[in-house]
Amino acid sequence: MENTEMNRKGLLFRIVIPAFKEINIFSRIAKTMSALGPIMVATVADKLSGWRVEVIDENNYRKGPRNKEGFADHKVLQEENPAAVVGLFCGLSSTMERVWQLAEFYRQKEVVTVAGGWHVRYQPEESLKKGIDVVAYGDGESIIQQLLGIIERKESLSMVPGISFLKEGQVKTVPQAGLETLDLNSLPFPNFGLLRYAELKVYPIGRIRGCSRHCEFCSVRGKPNWATGQHLFETVKWLVESRGASRFFIVDDRLEEDRNGTLDFFALVSEEYGSRLKFTVQIRLEAAKDTLLLDAMKKAGVRTVCIGYESCLNEELIGMKKGYLSSDMVKWTKVFHDFGFFIHGMFIFGYPLREVITVISAKERMESLKRFIRQCRVDTVQVFRPVPLAGTELRSRIEHEGKLFPLEIVPWSKYDGNYICYQPDNMTLQELQELPIKIMRWFYSSLNLATIPLKTLIFPLDYLIRGWQCWYRDWRNDITKYGGHLLIQRWLKHYKHQSFLKKLEKFSLKPKNTNPPH
Repeated sequence: MENTEMNRKGLLFRIVIPAFKEINIFSRIAKTMSALGPIMVATVADKLSGWRVEVIDENNYRKGPRNKEGFADHKVLQEENPAAVVGLFCGLSSTMERVWQLAEFYRQKEVVTVAGGWHVRYQPEESLKKGIDVVAYGDGESIIQQLLGIIERKESLSMVPGISFLKEGQVKTVPQAGLETLDLNSLPFPNFGLLRYAELKVYPIGRIRGCSRHCEFCSVRGKPNWATGQHLFETVKWLVESRGASRFFIVDDRLEEDRNGTLDFFALVSEEYGSRLKFTVQIRLEAAKDTLLLDAMKKAGVRTVCIGYESCLNEELIGMKKGYLSSDMVKWTKVFHDFGFFIHGMFIFGYPLREVITVISAKERMESLKRFIRQCRVDTVQVFRPVPLAGTELRSRIEHEGKLFPLEIVPWSKYDGNYICYQPDNMTLQELQELPIKIMRWFYSSLNLATIPLKTLIFPLDYLIRGWQCWYRDWRNDITKYGGHLLIQRWLKHYKHQSFLKKLEKFSLKPKNTNPPH
Protein backbone atom coordinates (compact mmCIF):
# COMPACT_ATOMS: atom_id res chain seq x y z
CA MET A 1 0.00 0.00 0.00
CA GLU A 2 2.77 2.42 1.02
CA ASN A 3 4.90 1.51 -1.99
CA THR A 4 1.95 1.96 -4.35
CA GLU A 5 1.29 5.43 -2.93
CA MET A 6 4.96 6.39 -3.32
CA ASN A 7 5.09 5.11 -6.88
CA ARG A 8 2.17 7.33 -7.78
CA LYS A 9 4.31 10.32 -6.90
CA GLY A 10 6.76 9.50 -9.66
CA LEU A 11 9.65 7.28 -10.70
CA LEU A 12 12.55 6.95 -8.27
CA PHE A 13 16.11 7.90 -9.17
CA ARG A 14 18.45 6.50 -6.52
CA ILE A 15 22.07 7.65 -6.39
CA VAL A 16 24.52 5.41 -4.55
CA ILE A 17 27.88 6.47 -3.16
CA PRO A 18 29.64 3.08 -2.88
CA ALA A 19 31.37 1.86 0.26
CA PHE A 20 35.13 1.59 0.63
CA LYS A 21 35.95 -2.11 0.48
CA GLU A 22 39.11 -1.53 2.54
CA ILE A 23 39.56 0.37 5.81
CA ASN A 24 41.54 3.53 5.08
CA ILE A 25 42.32 6.96 6.47
CA PHE A 26 39.11 8.34 4.98
CA SER A 27 36.89 5.80 6.74
CA ARG A 28 36.33 7.92 9.85
CA ILE A 29 35.65 11.29 8.19
CA ALA A 30 33.38 9.56 5.63
CA LYS A 31 31.01 8.67 8.47
CA THR A 32 30.44 12.35 9.23
CA MET A 33 30.27 13.79 5.71
CA SER A 34 29.27 12.88 2.15
CA ALA A 35 30.36 13.55 -1.42
CA LEU A 36 29.14 16.85 -2.86
CA GLY A 37 28.94 15.82 -6.53
CA PRO A 38 26.19 13.18 -6.13
CA ILE A 39 24.20 15.54 -3.88
CA MET A 40 24.32 18.27 -6.55
CA VAL A 41 23.21 15.88 -9.32
CA ALA A 42 20.41 14.63 -7.07
CA THR A 43 19.32 18.19 -6.30
CA VAL A 44 18.99 19.03 -10.00
CA ALA A 45 17.26 15.73 -10.80
CA ASP A 46 14.77 16.29 -7.99
CA LYS A 47 13.40 19.32 -9.83
CA LEU A 48 12.35 17.16 -12.80
CA SER A 49 8.61 16.59 -12.95
CA GLY A 50 7.56 12.97 -12.48
CA TRP A 51 10.70 11.91 -10.61
CA ARG A 52 11.65 11.40 -6.98
CA VAL A 53 15.28 11.26 -5.84
CA GLU A 54 17.22 9.80 -2.95
CA VAL A 55 20.91 9.40 -2.16
CA ILE A 56 22.39 6.41 -0.32
CA ASP A 57 25.91 7.00 0.98
CA GLU A 58 27.21 3.59 1.99
CA ASN A 59 30.06 5.13 3.99
CA ASN A 60 27.71 7.36 5.99
CA TYR A 61 24.91 4.88 6.49
CA ARG A 62 23.43 4.69 9.98
CA LYS A 63 19.99 3.14 10.46
CA GLY A 64 19.18 1.61 7.10
CA PRO A 65 18.92 -2.15 6.37
CA ARG A 66 22.24 -3.99 6.03
CA ASN A 67 23.25 -7.27 4.42
CA LYS A 68 25.49 -9.98 5.90
CA GLU A 69 28.64 -8.15 4.76
CA GLY A 70 27.59 -5.02 6.62
CA PHE A 71 26.87 -3.00 3.45
CA ALA A 72 23.58 -1.30 2.65
CA ASP A 73 21.04 -4.01 1.77
CA HIS A 74 19.88 -2.97 -1.68
CA LYS A 75 17.54 -5.94 -1.91
CA VAL A 76 15.50 -4.52 0.95
CA LEU A 77 15.85 -0.95 -0.32
CA GLN A 78 14.55 -2.01 -3.72
CA GLU A 79 11.67 -3.99 -2.27
CA GLU A 80 10.55 -1.13 -0.05
CA ASN A 81 11.08 1.66 -2.57
CA PRO A 82 11.80 0.41 -6.12
CA ALA A 83 14.14 2.58 -8.19
CA ALA A 84 13.66 2.93 -11.94
CA VAL A 85 17.17 4.34 -12.46
CA VAL A 86 20.24 4.06 -10.22
CA GLY A 87 23.15 6.47 -10.41
CA LEU A 88 26.56 5.17 -9.30
CA PHE A 89 29.24 7.58 -8.09
CA CYS A 90 32.64 6.57 -9.48
CA GLY A 91 34.87 9.32 -8.13
CA LEU A 92 37.30 6.88 -6.45
CA SER A 93 39.00 3.98 -8.22
CA SER A 94 39.15 2.04 -4.95
CA THR A 95 35.32 1.71 -4.89
CA MET A 96 34.89 0.40 -8.44
CA GLU A 97 34.52 -3.27 -7.46
CA ARG A 98 31.64 -2.30 -5.19
CA VAL A 99 30.18 -0.26 -8.06
CA TRP A 100 30.21 -3.29 -10.36
CA GLN A 101 28.66 -5.44 -7.64
CA LEU A 102 25.80 -2.95 -7.35
CA ALA A 103 25.47 -2.70 -11.13
CA GLU A 104 25.07 -6.48 -11.38
CA PHE A 105 22.41 -6.51 -8.65
CA TYR A 106 20.36 -3.79 -10.33
CA ARG A 107 20.85 -5.33 -13.79
CA GLN A 108 19.14 -8.46 -12.50
CA LYS A 109 16.29 -6.25 -11.26
CA GLU A 110 16.06 -4.68 -14.75
CA VAL A 111 16.95 -1.26 -13.38
CA VAL A 112 18.86 1.19 -15.61
CA THR A 113 22.27 2.12 -14.17
CA VAL A 114 24.13 5.37 -14.87
CA ALA A 115 27.72 5.97 -13.76
CA GLY A 116 29.65 9.22 -13.45
CA GLY A 117 32.93 10.36 -11.92
CA TRP A 118 36.62 10.62 -12.75
CA HIS A 119 37.28 6.87 -12.97
CA VAL A 120 34.61 6.02 -15.53
CA ARG A 121 35.36 9.21 -17.42
CA TYR A 122 38.78 7.75 -18.25
CA GLN A 123 37.77 4.06 -18.43
CA PRO A 124 34.18 3.93 -19.73
CA GLU A 125 34.46 0.65 -21.64
CA GLU A 126 35.61 -1.23 -18.55
CA SER A 127 32.44 -0.38 -16.60
CA LEU A 128 30.07 -0.68 -19.55
CA LYS A 129 31.25 -4.25 -20.01
CA LYS A 130 30.74 -4.87 -16.28
CA GLY A 131 27.02 -4.21 -16.63
CA ILE A 132 26.61 -0.43 -16.31
CA ASP A 133 24.17 0.90 -18.93
CA VAL A 134 25.33 4.50 -19.32
CA VAL A 135 28.53 6.41 -18.49
CA ALA A 136 28.15 10.18 -18.22
CA TYR A 137 31.03 12.63 -18.67
CA GLY A 138 31.71 16.04 -17.18
CA ASP A 139 29.24 17.94 -15.03
CA GLY A 140 26.32 15.62 -14.32
CA GLU A 141 23.98 18.53 -13.52
CA SER A 142 24.07 19.62 -17.16
CA ILE A 143 22.60 16.40 -18.58
CA ILE A 144 20.82 14.51 -15.80
CA GLN A 145 17.31 15.86 -16.47
CA GLN A 146 17.57 15.17 -20.19
CA LEU A 147 19.00 11.69 -19.56
CA LEU A 148 16.22 10.72 -17.12
CA GLY A 149 13.60 12.00 -19.55
CA ILE A 150 15.05 9.93 -22.40
CA ILE A 151 15.15 6.81 -20.20
CA GLU A 152 11.56 7.37 -19.04
CA ARG A 153 10.30 7.72 -22.64
CA LYS A 154 12.53 4.84 -23.79
CA GLU A 155 14.02 6.97 -26.55
CA SER A 156 17.46 6.63 -28.12
CA LEU A 157 20.36 7.40 -25.79
CA SER A 158 22.20 8.91 -28.77
CA MET A 159 20.13 12.05 -28.21
CA VAL A 160 21.97 12.83 -24.95
CA PRO A 161 25.35 14.60 -25.34
CA GLY A 162 28.30 13.58 -23.18
CA ILE A 163 27.56 9.90 -22.54
CA SER A 164 28.74 6.44 -23.60
CA PHE A 165 26.73 3.23 -23.81
CA LEU A 166 26.93 -0.21 -25.41
CA LYS A 167 25.12 -0.92 -28.63
CA GLU A 168 25.43 -4.37 -30.18
CA GLY A 169 28.49 -5.00 -28.02
CA GLN A 170 30.26 -1.86 -29.18
CA VAL A 171 30.89 1.30 -27.14
CA LYS A 172 29.00 4.26 -28.56
CA THR A 173 30.03 7.72 -27.39
CA VAL A 174 27.91 10.81 -27.94
CA PRO A 175 30.18 13.88 -28.12
CA GLN A 176 29.67 16.75 -25.69
CA ALA A 177 29.34 19.14 -28.63
CA GLY A 178 26.63 21.66 -28.00
CA LEU A 179 26.95 21.49 -24.22
CA GLU A 180 27.86 24.91 -22.90
CA THR A 181 30.21 25.31 -19.96
CA LEU A 182 28.06 24.90 -16.87
CA ASP A 183 27.30 28.19 -15.13
CA LEU A 184 28.00 27.21 -11.54
CA ASN A 185 26.19 30.33 -10.28
CA SER A 186 22.97 28.93 -11.74
CA LEU A 187 23.08 25.74 -9.67
CA PRO A 188 20.62 25.35 -6.80
CA PHE A 189 21.77 25.00 -3.21
CA PRO A 190 22.68 21.35 -2.40
CA ASN A 191 19.66 19.52 -0.98
CA PHE A 192 21.14 17.33 1.75
CA GLY A 193 17.60 16.34 2.71
CA LEU A 194 17.77 13.83 -0.17
CA LEU A 195 20.44 11.87 1.73
CA ARG A 196 18.79 8.91 3.48
CA TYR A 197 19.97 6.97 6.56
CA ALA A 198 22.91 9.36 7.05
CA GLU A 199 24.07 11.69 9.79
CA LEU A 200 25.86 14.80 8.59
CA LYS A 201 28.18 16.64 10.93
CA VAL A 202 30.36 18.26 8.27
CA TYR A 203 28.79 19.77 5.15
CA PRO A 204 30.73 19.58 1.87
CA ILE A 205 30.51 22.75 -0.20
CA GLY A 206 32.41 24.06 -3.20
CA ARG A 207 32.55 26.61 -5.99
CA ILE A 208 35.65 25.71 -8.06
CA ARG A 209 35.90 22.77 -10.47
CA GLY A 210 38.96 21.75 -12.44
CA CYS A 211 42.59 22.65 -11.80
CA SER A 212 45.16 24.69 -13.72
CA ARG A 213 48.04 22.63 -12.33
CA HIS A 214 49.26 19.45 -13.99
CA CYS A 215 50.60 17.22 -11.21
CA GLU A 216 51.62 13.90 -12.75
CA PHE A 217 49.77 11.77 -10.18
CA CYS A 218 46.44 13.66 -10.26
CA SER A 219 43.40 12.77 -12.40
CA VAL A 220 41.66 16.16 -12.02
CA ARG A 221 41.77 17.79 -15.43
CA GLY A 222 40.02 20.54 -17.31
CA LYS A 223 40.06 24.31 -17.39
CA PRO A 224 39.01 25.68 -13.99
CA ASN A 225 35.43 26.92 -13.73
CA TRP A 226 33.97 28.65 -10.69
CA ALA A 227 30.98 30.30 -9.12
CA THR A 228 31.28 33.64 -7.37
CA GLY A 229 32.20 33.97 -3.72
CA GLN A 230 28.74 35.49 -3.21
CA HIS A 231 27.07 32.29 -4.48
CA LEU A 232 29.06 30.09 -2.09
CA PHE A 233 28.32 32.45 0.78
CA GLU A 234 24.60 32.26 0.04
CA THR A 235 24.92 28.46 0.07
CA VAL A 236 26.55 28.57 3.51
CA LYS A 237 23.95 30.99 4.83
CA TRP A 238 21.12 28.78 3.56
CA LEU A 239 22.65 25.68 5.18
CA VAL A 240 23.12 27.50 8.48
CA GLU A 241 19.52 28.72 8.48
CA SER A 242 17.80 25.62 7.11
CA ARG A 243 19.90 22.82 8.66
CA GLY A 244 21.75 24.43 11.55
CA ALA A 245 25.07 23.68 9.83
CA SER A 246 28.21 24.99 11.52
CA ARG A 247 31.04 22.82 10.13
CA PHE A 248 31.99 22.88 6.46
CA PHE A 249 34.57 21.23 4.20
CA ILE A 250 35.33 23.22 1.04
CA VAL A 251 36.01 20.47 -1.49
CA ASP A 252 37.73 22.67 -4.11
CA ASP A 253 41.04 21.05 -5.04
CA ARG A 254 42.77 24.42 -4.85
CA LEU A 255 41.14 27.09 -2.70
CA GLU A 256 43.33 29.80 -4.22
CA GLU A 257 42.52 28.97 -7.87
CA ASP A 258 40.24 32.05 -8.02
CA ARG A 259 41.84 34.27 -5.39
CA ASN A 260 39.51 37.25 -5.70
CA GLY A 261 36.39 35.11 -5.38
CA THR A 262 37.89 33.33 -2.37
CA LEU A 263 38.65 36.65 -0.67
CA ASP A 264 35.09 37.84 -1.37
CA PHE A 265 33.65 34.65 0.14
CA PHE A 266 35.63 34.82 3.37
CA ALA A 267 34.95 38.55 3.74
CA LEU A 268 31.21 37.88 3.52
CA VAL A 269 31.43 35.01 6.01
CA SER A 270 33.43 37.01 8.58
CA GLU A 271 31.08 39.99 8.23
CA GLU A 272 27.99 37.81 8.83
CA TYR A 273 29.30 35.22 11.31
CA GLY A 274 32.71 36.36 12.50
CA SER A 275 34.72 33.18 13.15
CA ARG A 276 31.84 31.18 14.66
CA LEU A 277 31.63 28.71 11.76
CA LYS A 278 34.32 26.07 11.23
CA PHE A 279 35.87 25.50 7.80
CA THR A 280 38.36 22.91 6.54
CA VAL A 281 39.99 23.72 3.19
CA GLN A 282 42.44 22.25 0.68
CA ILE A 283 45.21 24.65 -0.30
CA ARG A 284 48.68 24.61 -1.81
CA LEU A 285 51.65 25.16 0.47
CA GLU A 286 52.98 28.21 -1.39
CA ALA A 287 49.76 30.07 -0.55
CA ALA A 288 51.69 30.96 2.61
CA LYS A 289 53.13 33.83 0.55
CA ASP A 290 49.63 35.36 0.35
CA THR A 291 49.19 36.63 3.91
CA LEU A 292 46.12 38.66 2.90
CA LEU A 293 44.36 35.42 1.93
CA LEU A 294 45.46 33.65 5.13
CA ASP A 295 44.22 36.54 7.25
CA ALA A 296 40.83 36.44 5.51
CA MET A 297 40.64 32.68 6.11
CA LYS A 298 41.43 33.05 9.81
CA LYS A 299 38.84 35.80 10.34
CA ALA A 300 36.17 33.66 8.66
CA GLY A 301 36.74 30.59 10.84
CA VAL A 302 39.06 28.36 8.82
CA ARG A 303 40.48 25.93 11.38
CA THR A 304 42.20 23.22 9.35
CA VAL A 305 44.18 23.37 6.10
CA CYS A 306 44.86 20.20 4.11
CA ILE A 307 48.16 20.57 2.25
CA GLY A 308 49.63 18.19 -0.29
CA TYR A 309 53.32 18.30 0.61
CA GLU A 310 53.81 15.00 -1.25
CA SER A 311 57.57 14.87 -0.60
CA CYS A 312 60.50 16.64 1.03
CA LEU A 313 62.95 15.50 -1.68
CA ASN A 314 63.59 17.86 -4.59
CA GLU A 315 64.00 15.13 -7.20
CA GLU A 316 60.56 13.75 -6.32
CA LEU A 317 58.91 17.19 -6.27
CA ILE A 318 60.31 17.84 -9.76
CA GLY A 319 59.13 14.43 -10.98
CA MET A 320 55.63 15.08 -9.65
CA LYS A 321 55.52 18.52 -11.35
CA LYS A 322 54.61 20.15 -8.03
CA GLY A 323 56.02 23.49 -9.08
CA TYR A 324 58.21 24.16 -6.02
CA LEU A 325 61.27 22.79 -4.21
CA SER A 326 61.86 21.85 -0.58
CA SER A 327 63.95 24.90 0.35
CA ASP A 328 60.93 27.01 1.35
CA MET A 329 58.61 24.28 2.65
CA VAL A 330 59.47 24.58 6.35
CA LYS A 331 59.29 28.38 6.18
CA TRP A 332 55.88 28.30 4.46
CA THR A 333 54.57 25.79 7.00
CA LYS A 334 55.58 28.12 9.84
CA VAL A 335 53.49 30.89 8.27
CA PHE A 336 50.40 28.67 8.38
CA HIS A 337 51.16 27.84 12.03
CA ASP A 338 51.63 31.52 12.88
CA PHE A 339 48.10 32.17 11.65
CA GLY A 340 46.85 29.46 14.01
CA PHE A 341 45.77 26.85 11.44
CA PHE A 342 45.86 23.13 12.13
CA ILE A 343 47.80 21.50 9.30
CA HIS A 344 46.94 18.13 7.80
CA GLY A 345 49.94 17.12 5.69
CA MET A 346 49.60 14.63 2.84
CA PHE A 347 52.69 12.76 1.63
CA ILE A 348 53.56 10.22 -1.08
CA PHE A 349 56.39 7.92 -0.06
CA GLY A 350 58.82 6.54 -2.66
CA TYR A 351 57.54 8.33 -5.76
CA PRO A 352 58.69 6.53 -8.98
CA LEU A 353 60.93 8.81 -11.02
CA ARG A 354 61.60 8.76 -14.74
CA GLU A 355 65.30 8.28 -14.02
CA VAL A 356 66.22 5.95 -11.17
CA ILE A 357 68.04 7.87 -8.45
CA THR A 358 69.57 5.87 -5.59
CA VAL A 359 71.27 8.68 -3.68
CA ILE A 360 69.74 7.50 -0.41
CA SER A 361 68.25 4.18 0.68
CA ALA A 362 64.57 3.57 1.38
CA LYS A 363 65.15 3.64 5.13
CA GLU A 364 67.07 6.90 4.80
CA ARG A 365 64.09 8.29 2.88
CA MET A 366 61.85 7.24 5.76
CA GLU A 367 64.06 8.93 8.35
CA SER A 368 64.31 12.04 6.17
CA LEU A 369 60.52 12.31 5.99
CA LYS A 370 60.17 11.80 9.76
CA ARG A 371 62.69 14.58 10.39
CA PHE A 372 60.81 16.85 8.00
CA ILE A 373 57.47 16.16 9.73
CA ARG A 374 59.06 16.93 13.11
CA GLN A 375 60.65 20.08 11.77
CA CYS A 376 57.40 21.33 10.25
CA ARG A 377 55.33 20.32 13.32
CA VAL A 378 52.54 19.09 11.06
CA ASP A 379 49.49 18.39 13.23
CA THR A 380 48.19 15.31 11.39
CA VAL A 381 49.59 13.36 8.46
CA GLN A 382 48.74 10.73 5.92
CA VAL A 383 51.54 8.87 4.15
CA PHE A 384 50.49 7.00 1.03
CA ARG A 385 52.25 4.88 -1.52
CA PRO A 386 52.11 6.28 -5.07
CA VAL A 387 48.76 5.45 -6.70
CA PRO A 388 48.71 5.29 -10.53
CA LEU A 389 45.07 6.32 -10.92
CA ALA A 390 43.15 5.98 -14.15
CA GLY A 391 43.67 8.95 -16.44
CA THR A 392 46.90 10.17 -14.85
CA GLU A 393 50.23 10.76 -16.54
CA LEU A 394 51.76 8.62 -13.80
CA ARG A 395 49.71 5.57 -14.78
CA SER A 396 50.49 6.02 -18.48
CA ARG A 397 54.20 6.28 -17.76
CA ILE A 398 54.41 3.28 -15.41
CA GLU A 399 52.33 1.18 -17.80
CA HIS A 400 54.57 2.23 -20.69
CA GLU A 401 57.62 1.20 -18.64
CA GLY A 402 56.10 -2.24 -18.02
CA LYS A 403 56.02 -1.80 -14.22
CA LEU A 404 52.28 -1.69 -13.55
CA PHE A 405 50.84 -4.75 -11.80
CA PRO A 406 47.77 -6.06 -13.66
CA LEU A 407 44.38 -5.67 -12.01
CA GLU A 408 44.21 -9.44 -11.54
CA ILE A 409 47.13 -9.07 -9.10
CA VAL A 410 46.36 -5.64 -7.59
CA PRO A 411 42.65 -4.85 -8.13
CA TRP A 412 41.13 -1.37 -8.03
CA SER A 413 40.08 -1.89 -4.40
CA LYS A 414 43.79 -1.64 -3.48
CA TYR A 415 44.11 1.79 -5.15
CA ASP A 416 43.62 3.72 -1.90
CA GLY A 417 47.26 4.49 -1.12
CA ASN A 418 47.68 1.58 1.30
CA TYR A 419 49.06 -0.92 -1.21
CA ILE A 420 51.77 -1.19 -3.85
CA CYS A 421 50.38 -1.02 -7.38
CA TYR A 422 53.59 -1.27 -9.42
CA GLN A 423 57.14 -2.66 -9.39
CA PRO A 424 59.43 -0.02 -7.78
CA ASP A 425 62.96 0.69 -8.96
CA ASN A 426 64.50 2.48 -5.99
CA MET A 427 63.47 0.08 -3.21
CA THR A 428 62.16 -3.42 -2.63
CA LEU A 429 58.49 -4.36 -2.65
CA GLN A 430 58.60 -4.93 1.09
CA GLU A 431 60.18 -1.53 1.74
CA LEU A 432 57.58 0.34 -0.31
CA GLN A 433 54.75 -1.62 1.32
CA GLU A 434 55.97 -1.50 4.93
CA LEU A 435 57.85 1.78 5.45
CA PRO A 436 54.90 4.17 4.99
CA ILE A 437 52.91 2.32 7.65
CA LYS A 438 55.94 2.49 9.95
CA ILE A 439 55.92 6.28 9.56
CA MET A 440 52.21 6.37 10.33
CA ARG A 441 52.63 4.14 13.40
CA TRP A 442 55.48 6.35 14.59
CA PHE A 443 53.35 9.48 14.23
CA TYR A 444 50.08 8.02 15.55
CA SER A 445 51.48 6.42 18.68
CA SER A 446 49.61 4.70 21.50
CA LEU A 447 51.71 6.83 23.88
CA ASN A 448 49.44 9.78 23.07
CA LEU A 449 46.78 8.17 25.29
CA ALA A 450 49.04 8.71 28.33
CA THR A 451 49.81 12.35 27.52
CA ILE A 452 46.14 13.40 27.21
CA PRO A 453 45.37 13.34 30.99
CA LEU A 454 48.84 14.72 31.75
CA LYS A 455 48.27 17.77 29.55
CA THR A 456 44.81 18.18 31.03
CA LEU A 457 46.29 18.30 34.54
CA ILE A 458 48.98 20.85 33.68
CA PHE A 459 46.54 23.06 31.76
CA PRO A 460 46.49 25.97 34.30
CA LEU A 461 50.29 26.25 34.36
CA ASP A 462 50.71 25.67 30.61
CA TYR A 463 48.02 28.26 29.92
CA LEU A 464 49.90 30.90 31.93
CA ILE A 465 53.25 30.08 30.28
CA ARG A 466 52.35 29.39 26.63
CA GLY A 467 48.74 30.52 26.31
CA TRP A 468 45.51 28.82 25.27
CA GLN A 469 46.32 28.26 21.60
CA CYS A 470 49.58 26.35 22.16
CA TRP A 471 48.09 24.19 24.93
CA TYR A 472 44.92 23.42 22.96
CA ARG A 473 46.85 22.51 19.80
CA ASP A 474 48.98 19.95 21.67
CA TRP A 475 46.03 18.54 23.65
CA ARG A 476 43.83 18.26 20.54
CA ASN A 477 46.64 16.67 18.53
CA ASP A 478 47.19 13.99 21.19
CA ILE A 479 43.50 13.03 21.04
CA THR A 480 43.58 12.98 17.24
CA LYS A 481 46.78 10.96 17.16
CA TYR A 482 45.43 8.33 19.49
CA GLY A 483 42.32 8.08 17.30
CA GLY A 484 44.65 7.64 14.33
CA HIS A 485 46.48 4.91 16.23
CA LEU A 486 43.22 2.99 16.74
CA LEU A 487 42.36 3.34 13.04
CA ILE A 488 45.78 2.00 12.02
CA GLN A 489 45.38 -0.94 14.38
CA ARG A 490 42.02 -1.73 12.76
CA TRP A 491 43.62 -1.61 9.32
CA LEU A 492 46.50 -3.87 10.37
CA LYS A 493 44.04 -6.51 11.58
CA HIS A 494 42.50 -6.68 8.11
CA TYR A 495 45.73 -6.27 6.15
CA LYS A 496 47.29 -9.62 5.23
CA HIS A 497 50.66 -8.14 4.37
CA GLN A 498 52.59 -11.36 4.09
CA SER A 499 50.22 -13.04 1.63
CA PHE A 500 49.87 -9.81 -0.39
CA LEU A 501 53.63 -9.36 -0.62
CA LYS A 502 54.24 -13.01 -1.51
CA LYS A 503 51.77 -12.75 -4.37
CA LEU A 504 53.52 -9.62 -5.67
CA GLU A 505 56.99 -11.09 -5.27
CA LYS A 506 55.98 -14.25 -7.11
CA PHE A 507 54.54 -12.22 -9.96
CA SER A 508 57.43 -9.75 -10.07
CA LEU A 509 59.88 -12.60 -10.71
CA LYS A 510 58.24 -13.24 -14.05
CA PRO A 511 59.93 -11.63 -17.07
CA LYS A 512 58.14 -8.48 -18.24
CA ASN A 513 57.67 -6.98 -21.67
CA THR A 514 59.17 -3.50 -21.32
CA ASN A 515 58.75 -2.58 -24.98
CA PRO A 516 56.59 0.49 -25.56
CA PRO A 517 53.00 -0.37 -26.51
CA HIS A 518 52.10 -0.02 -30.17
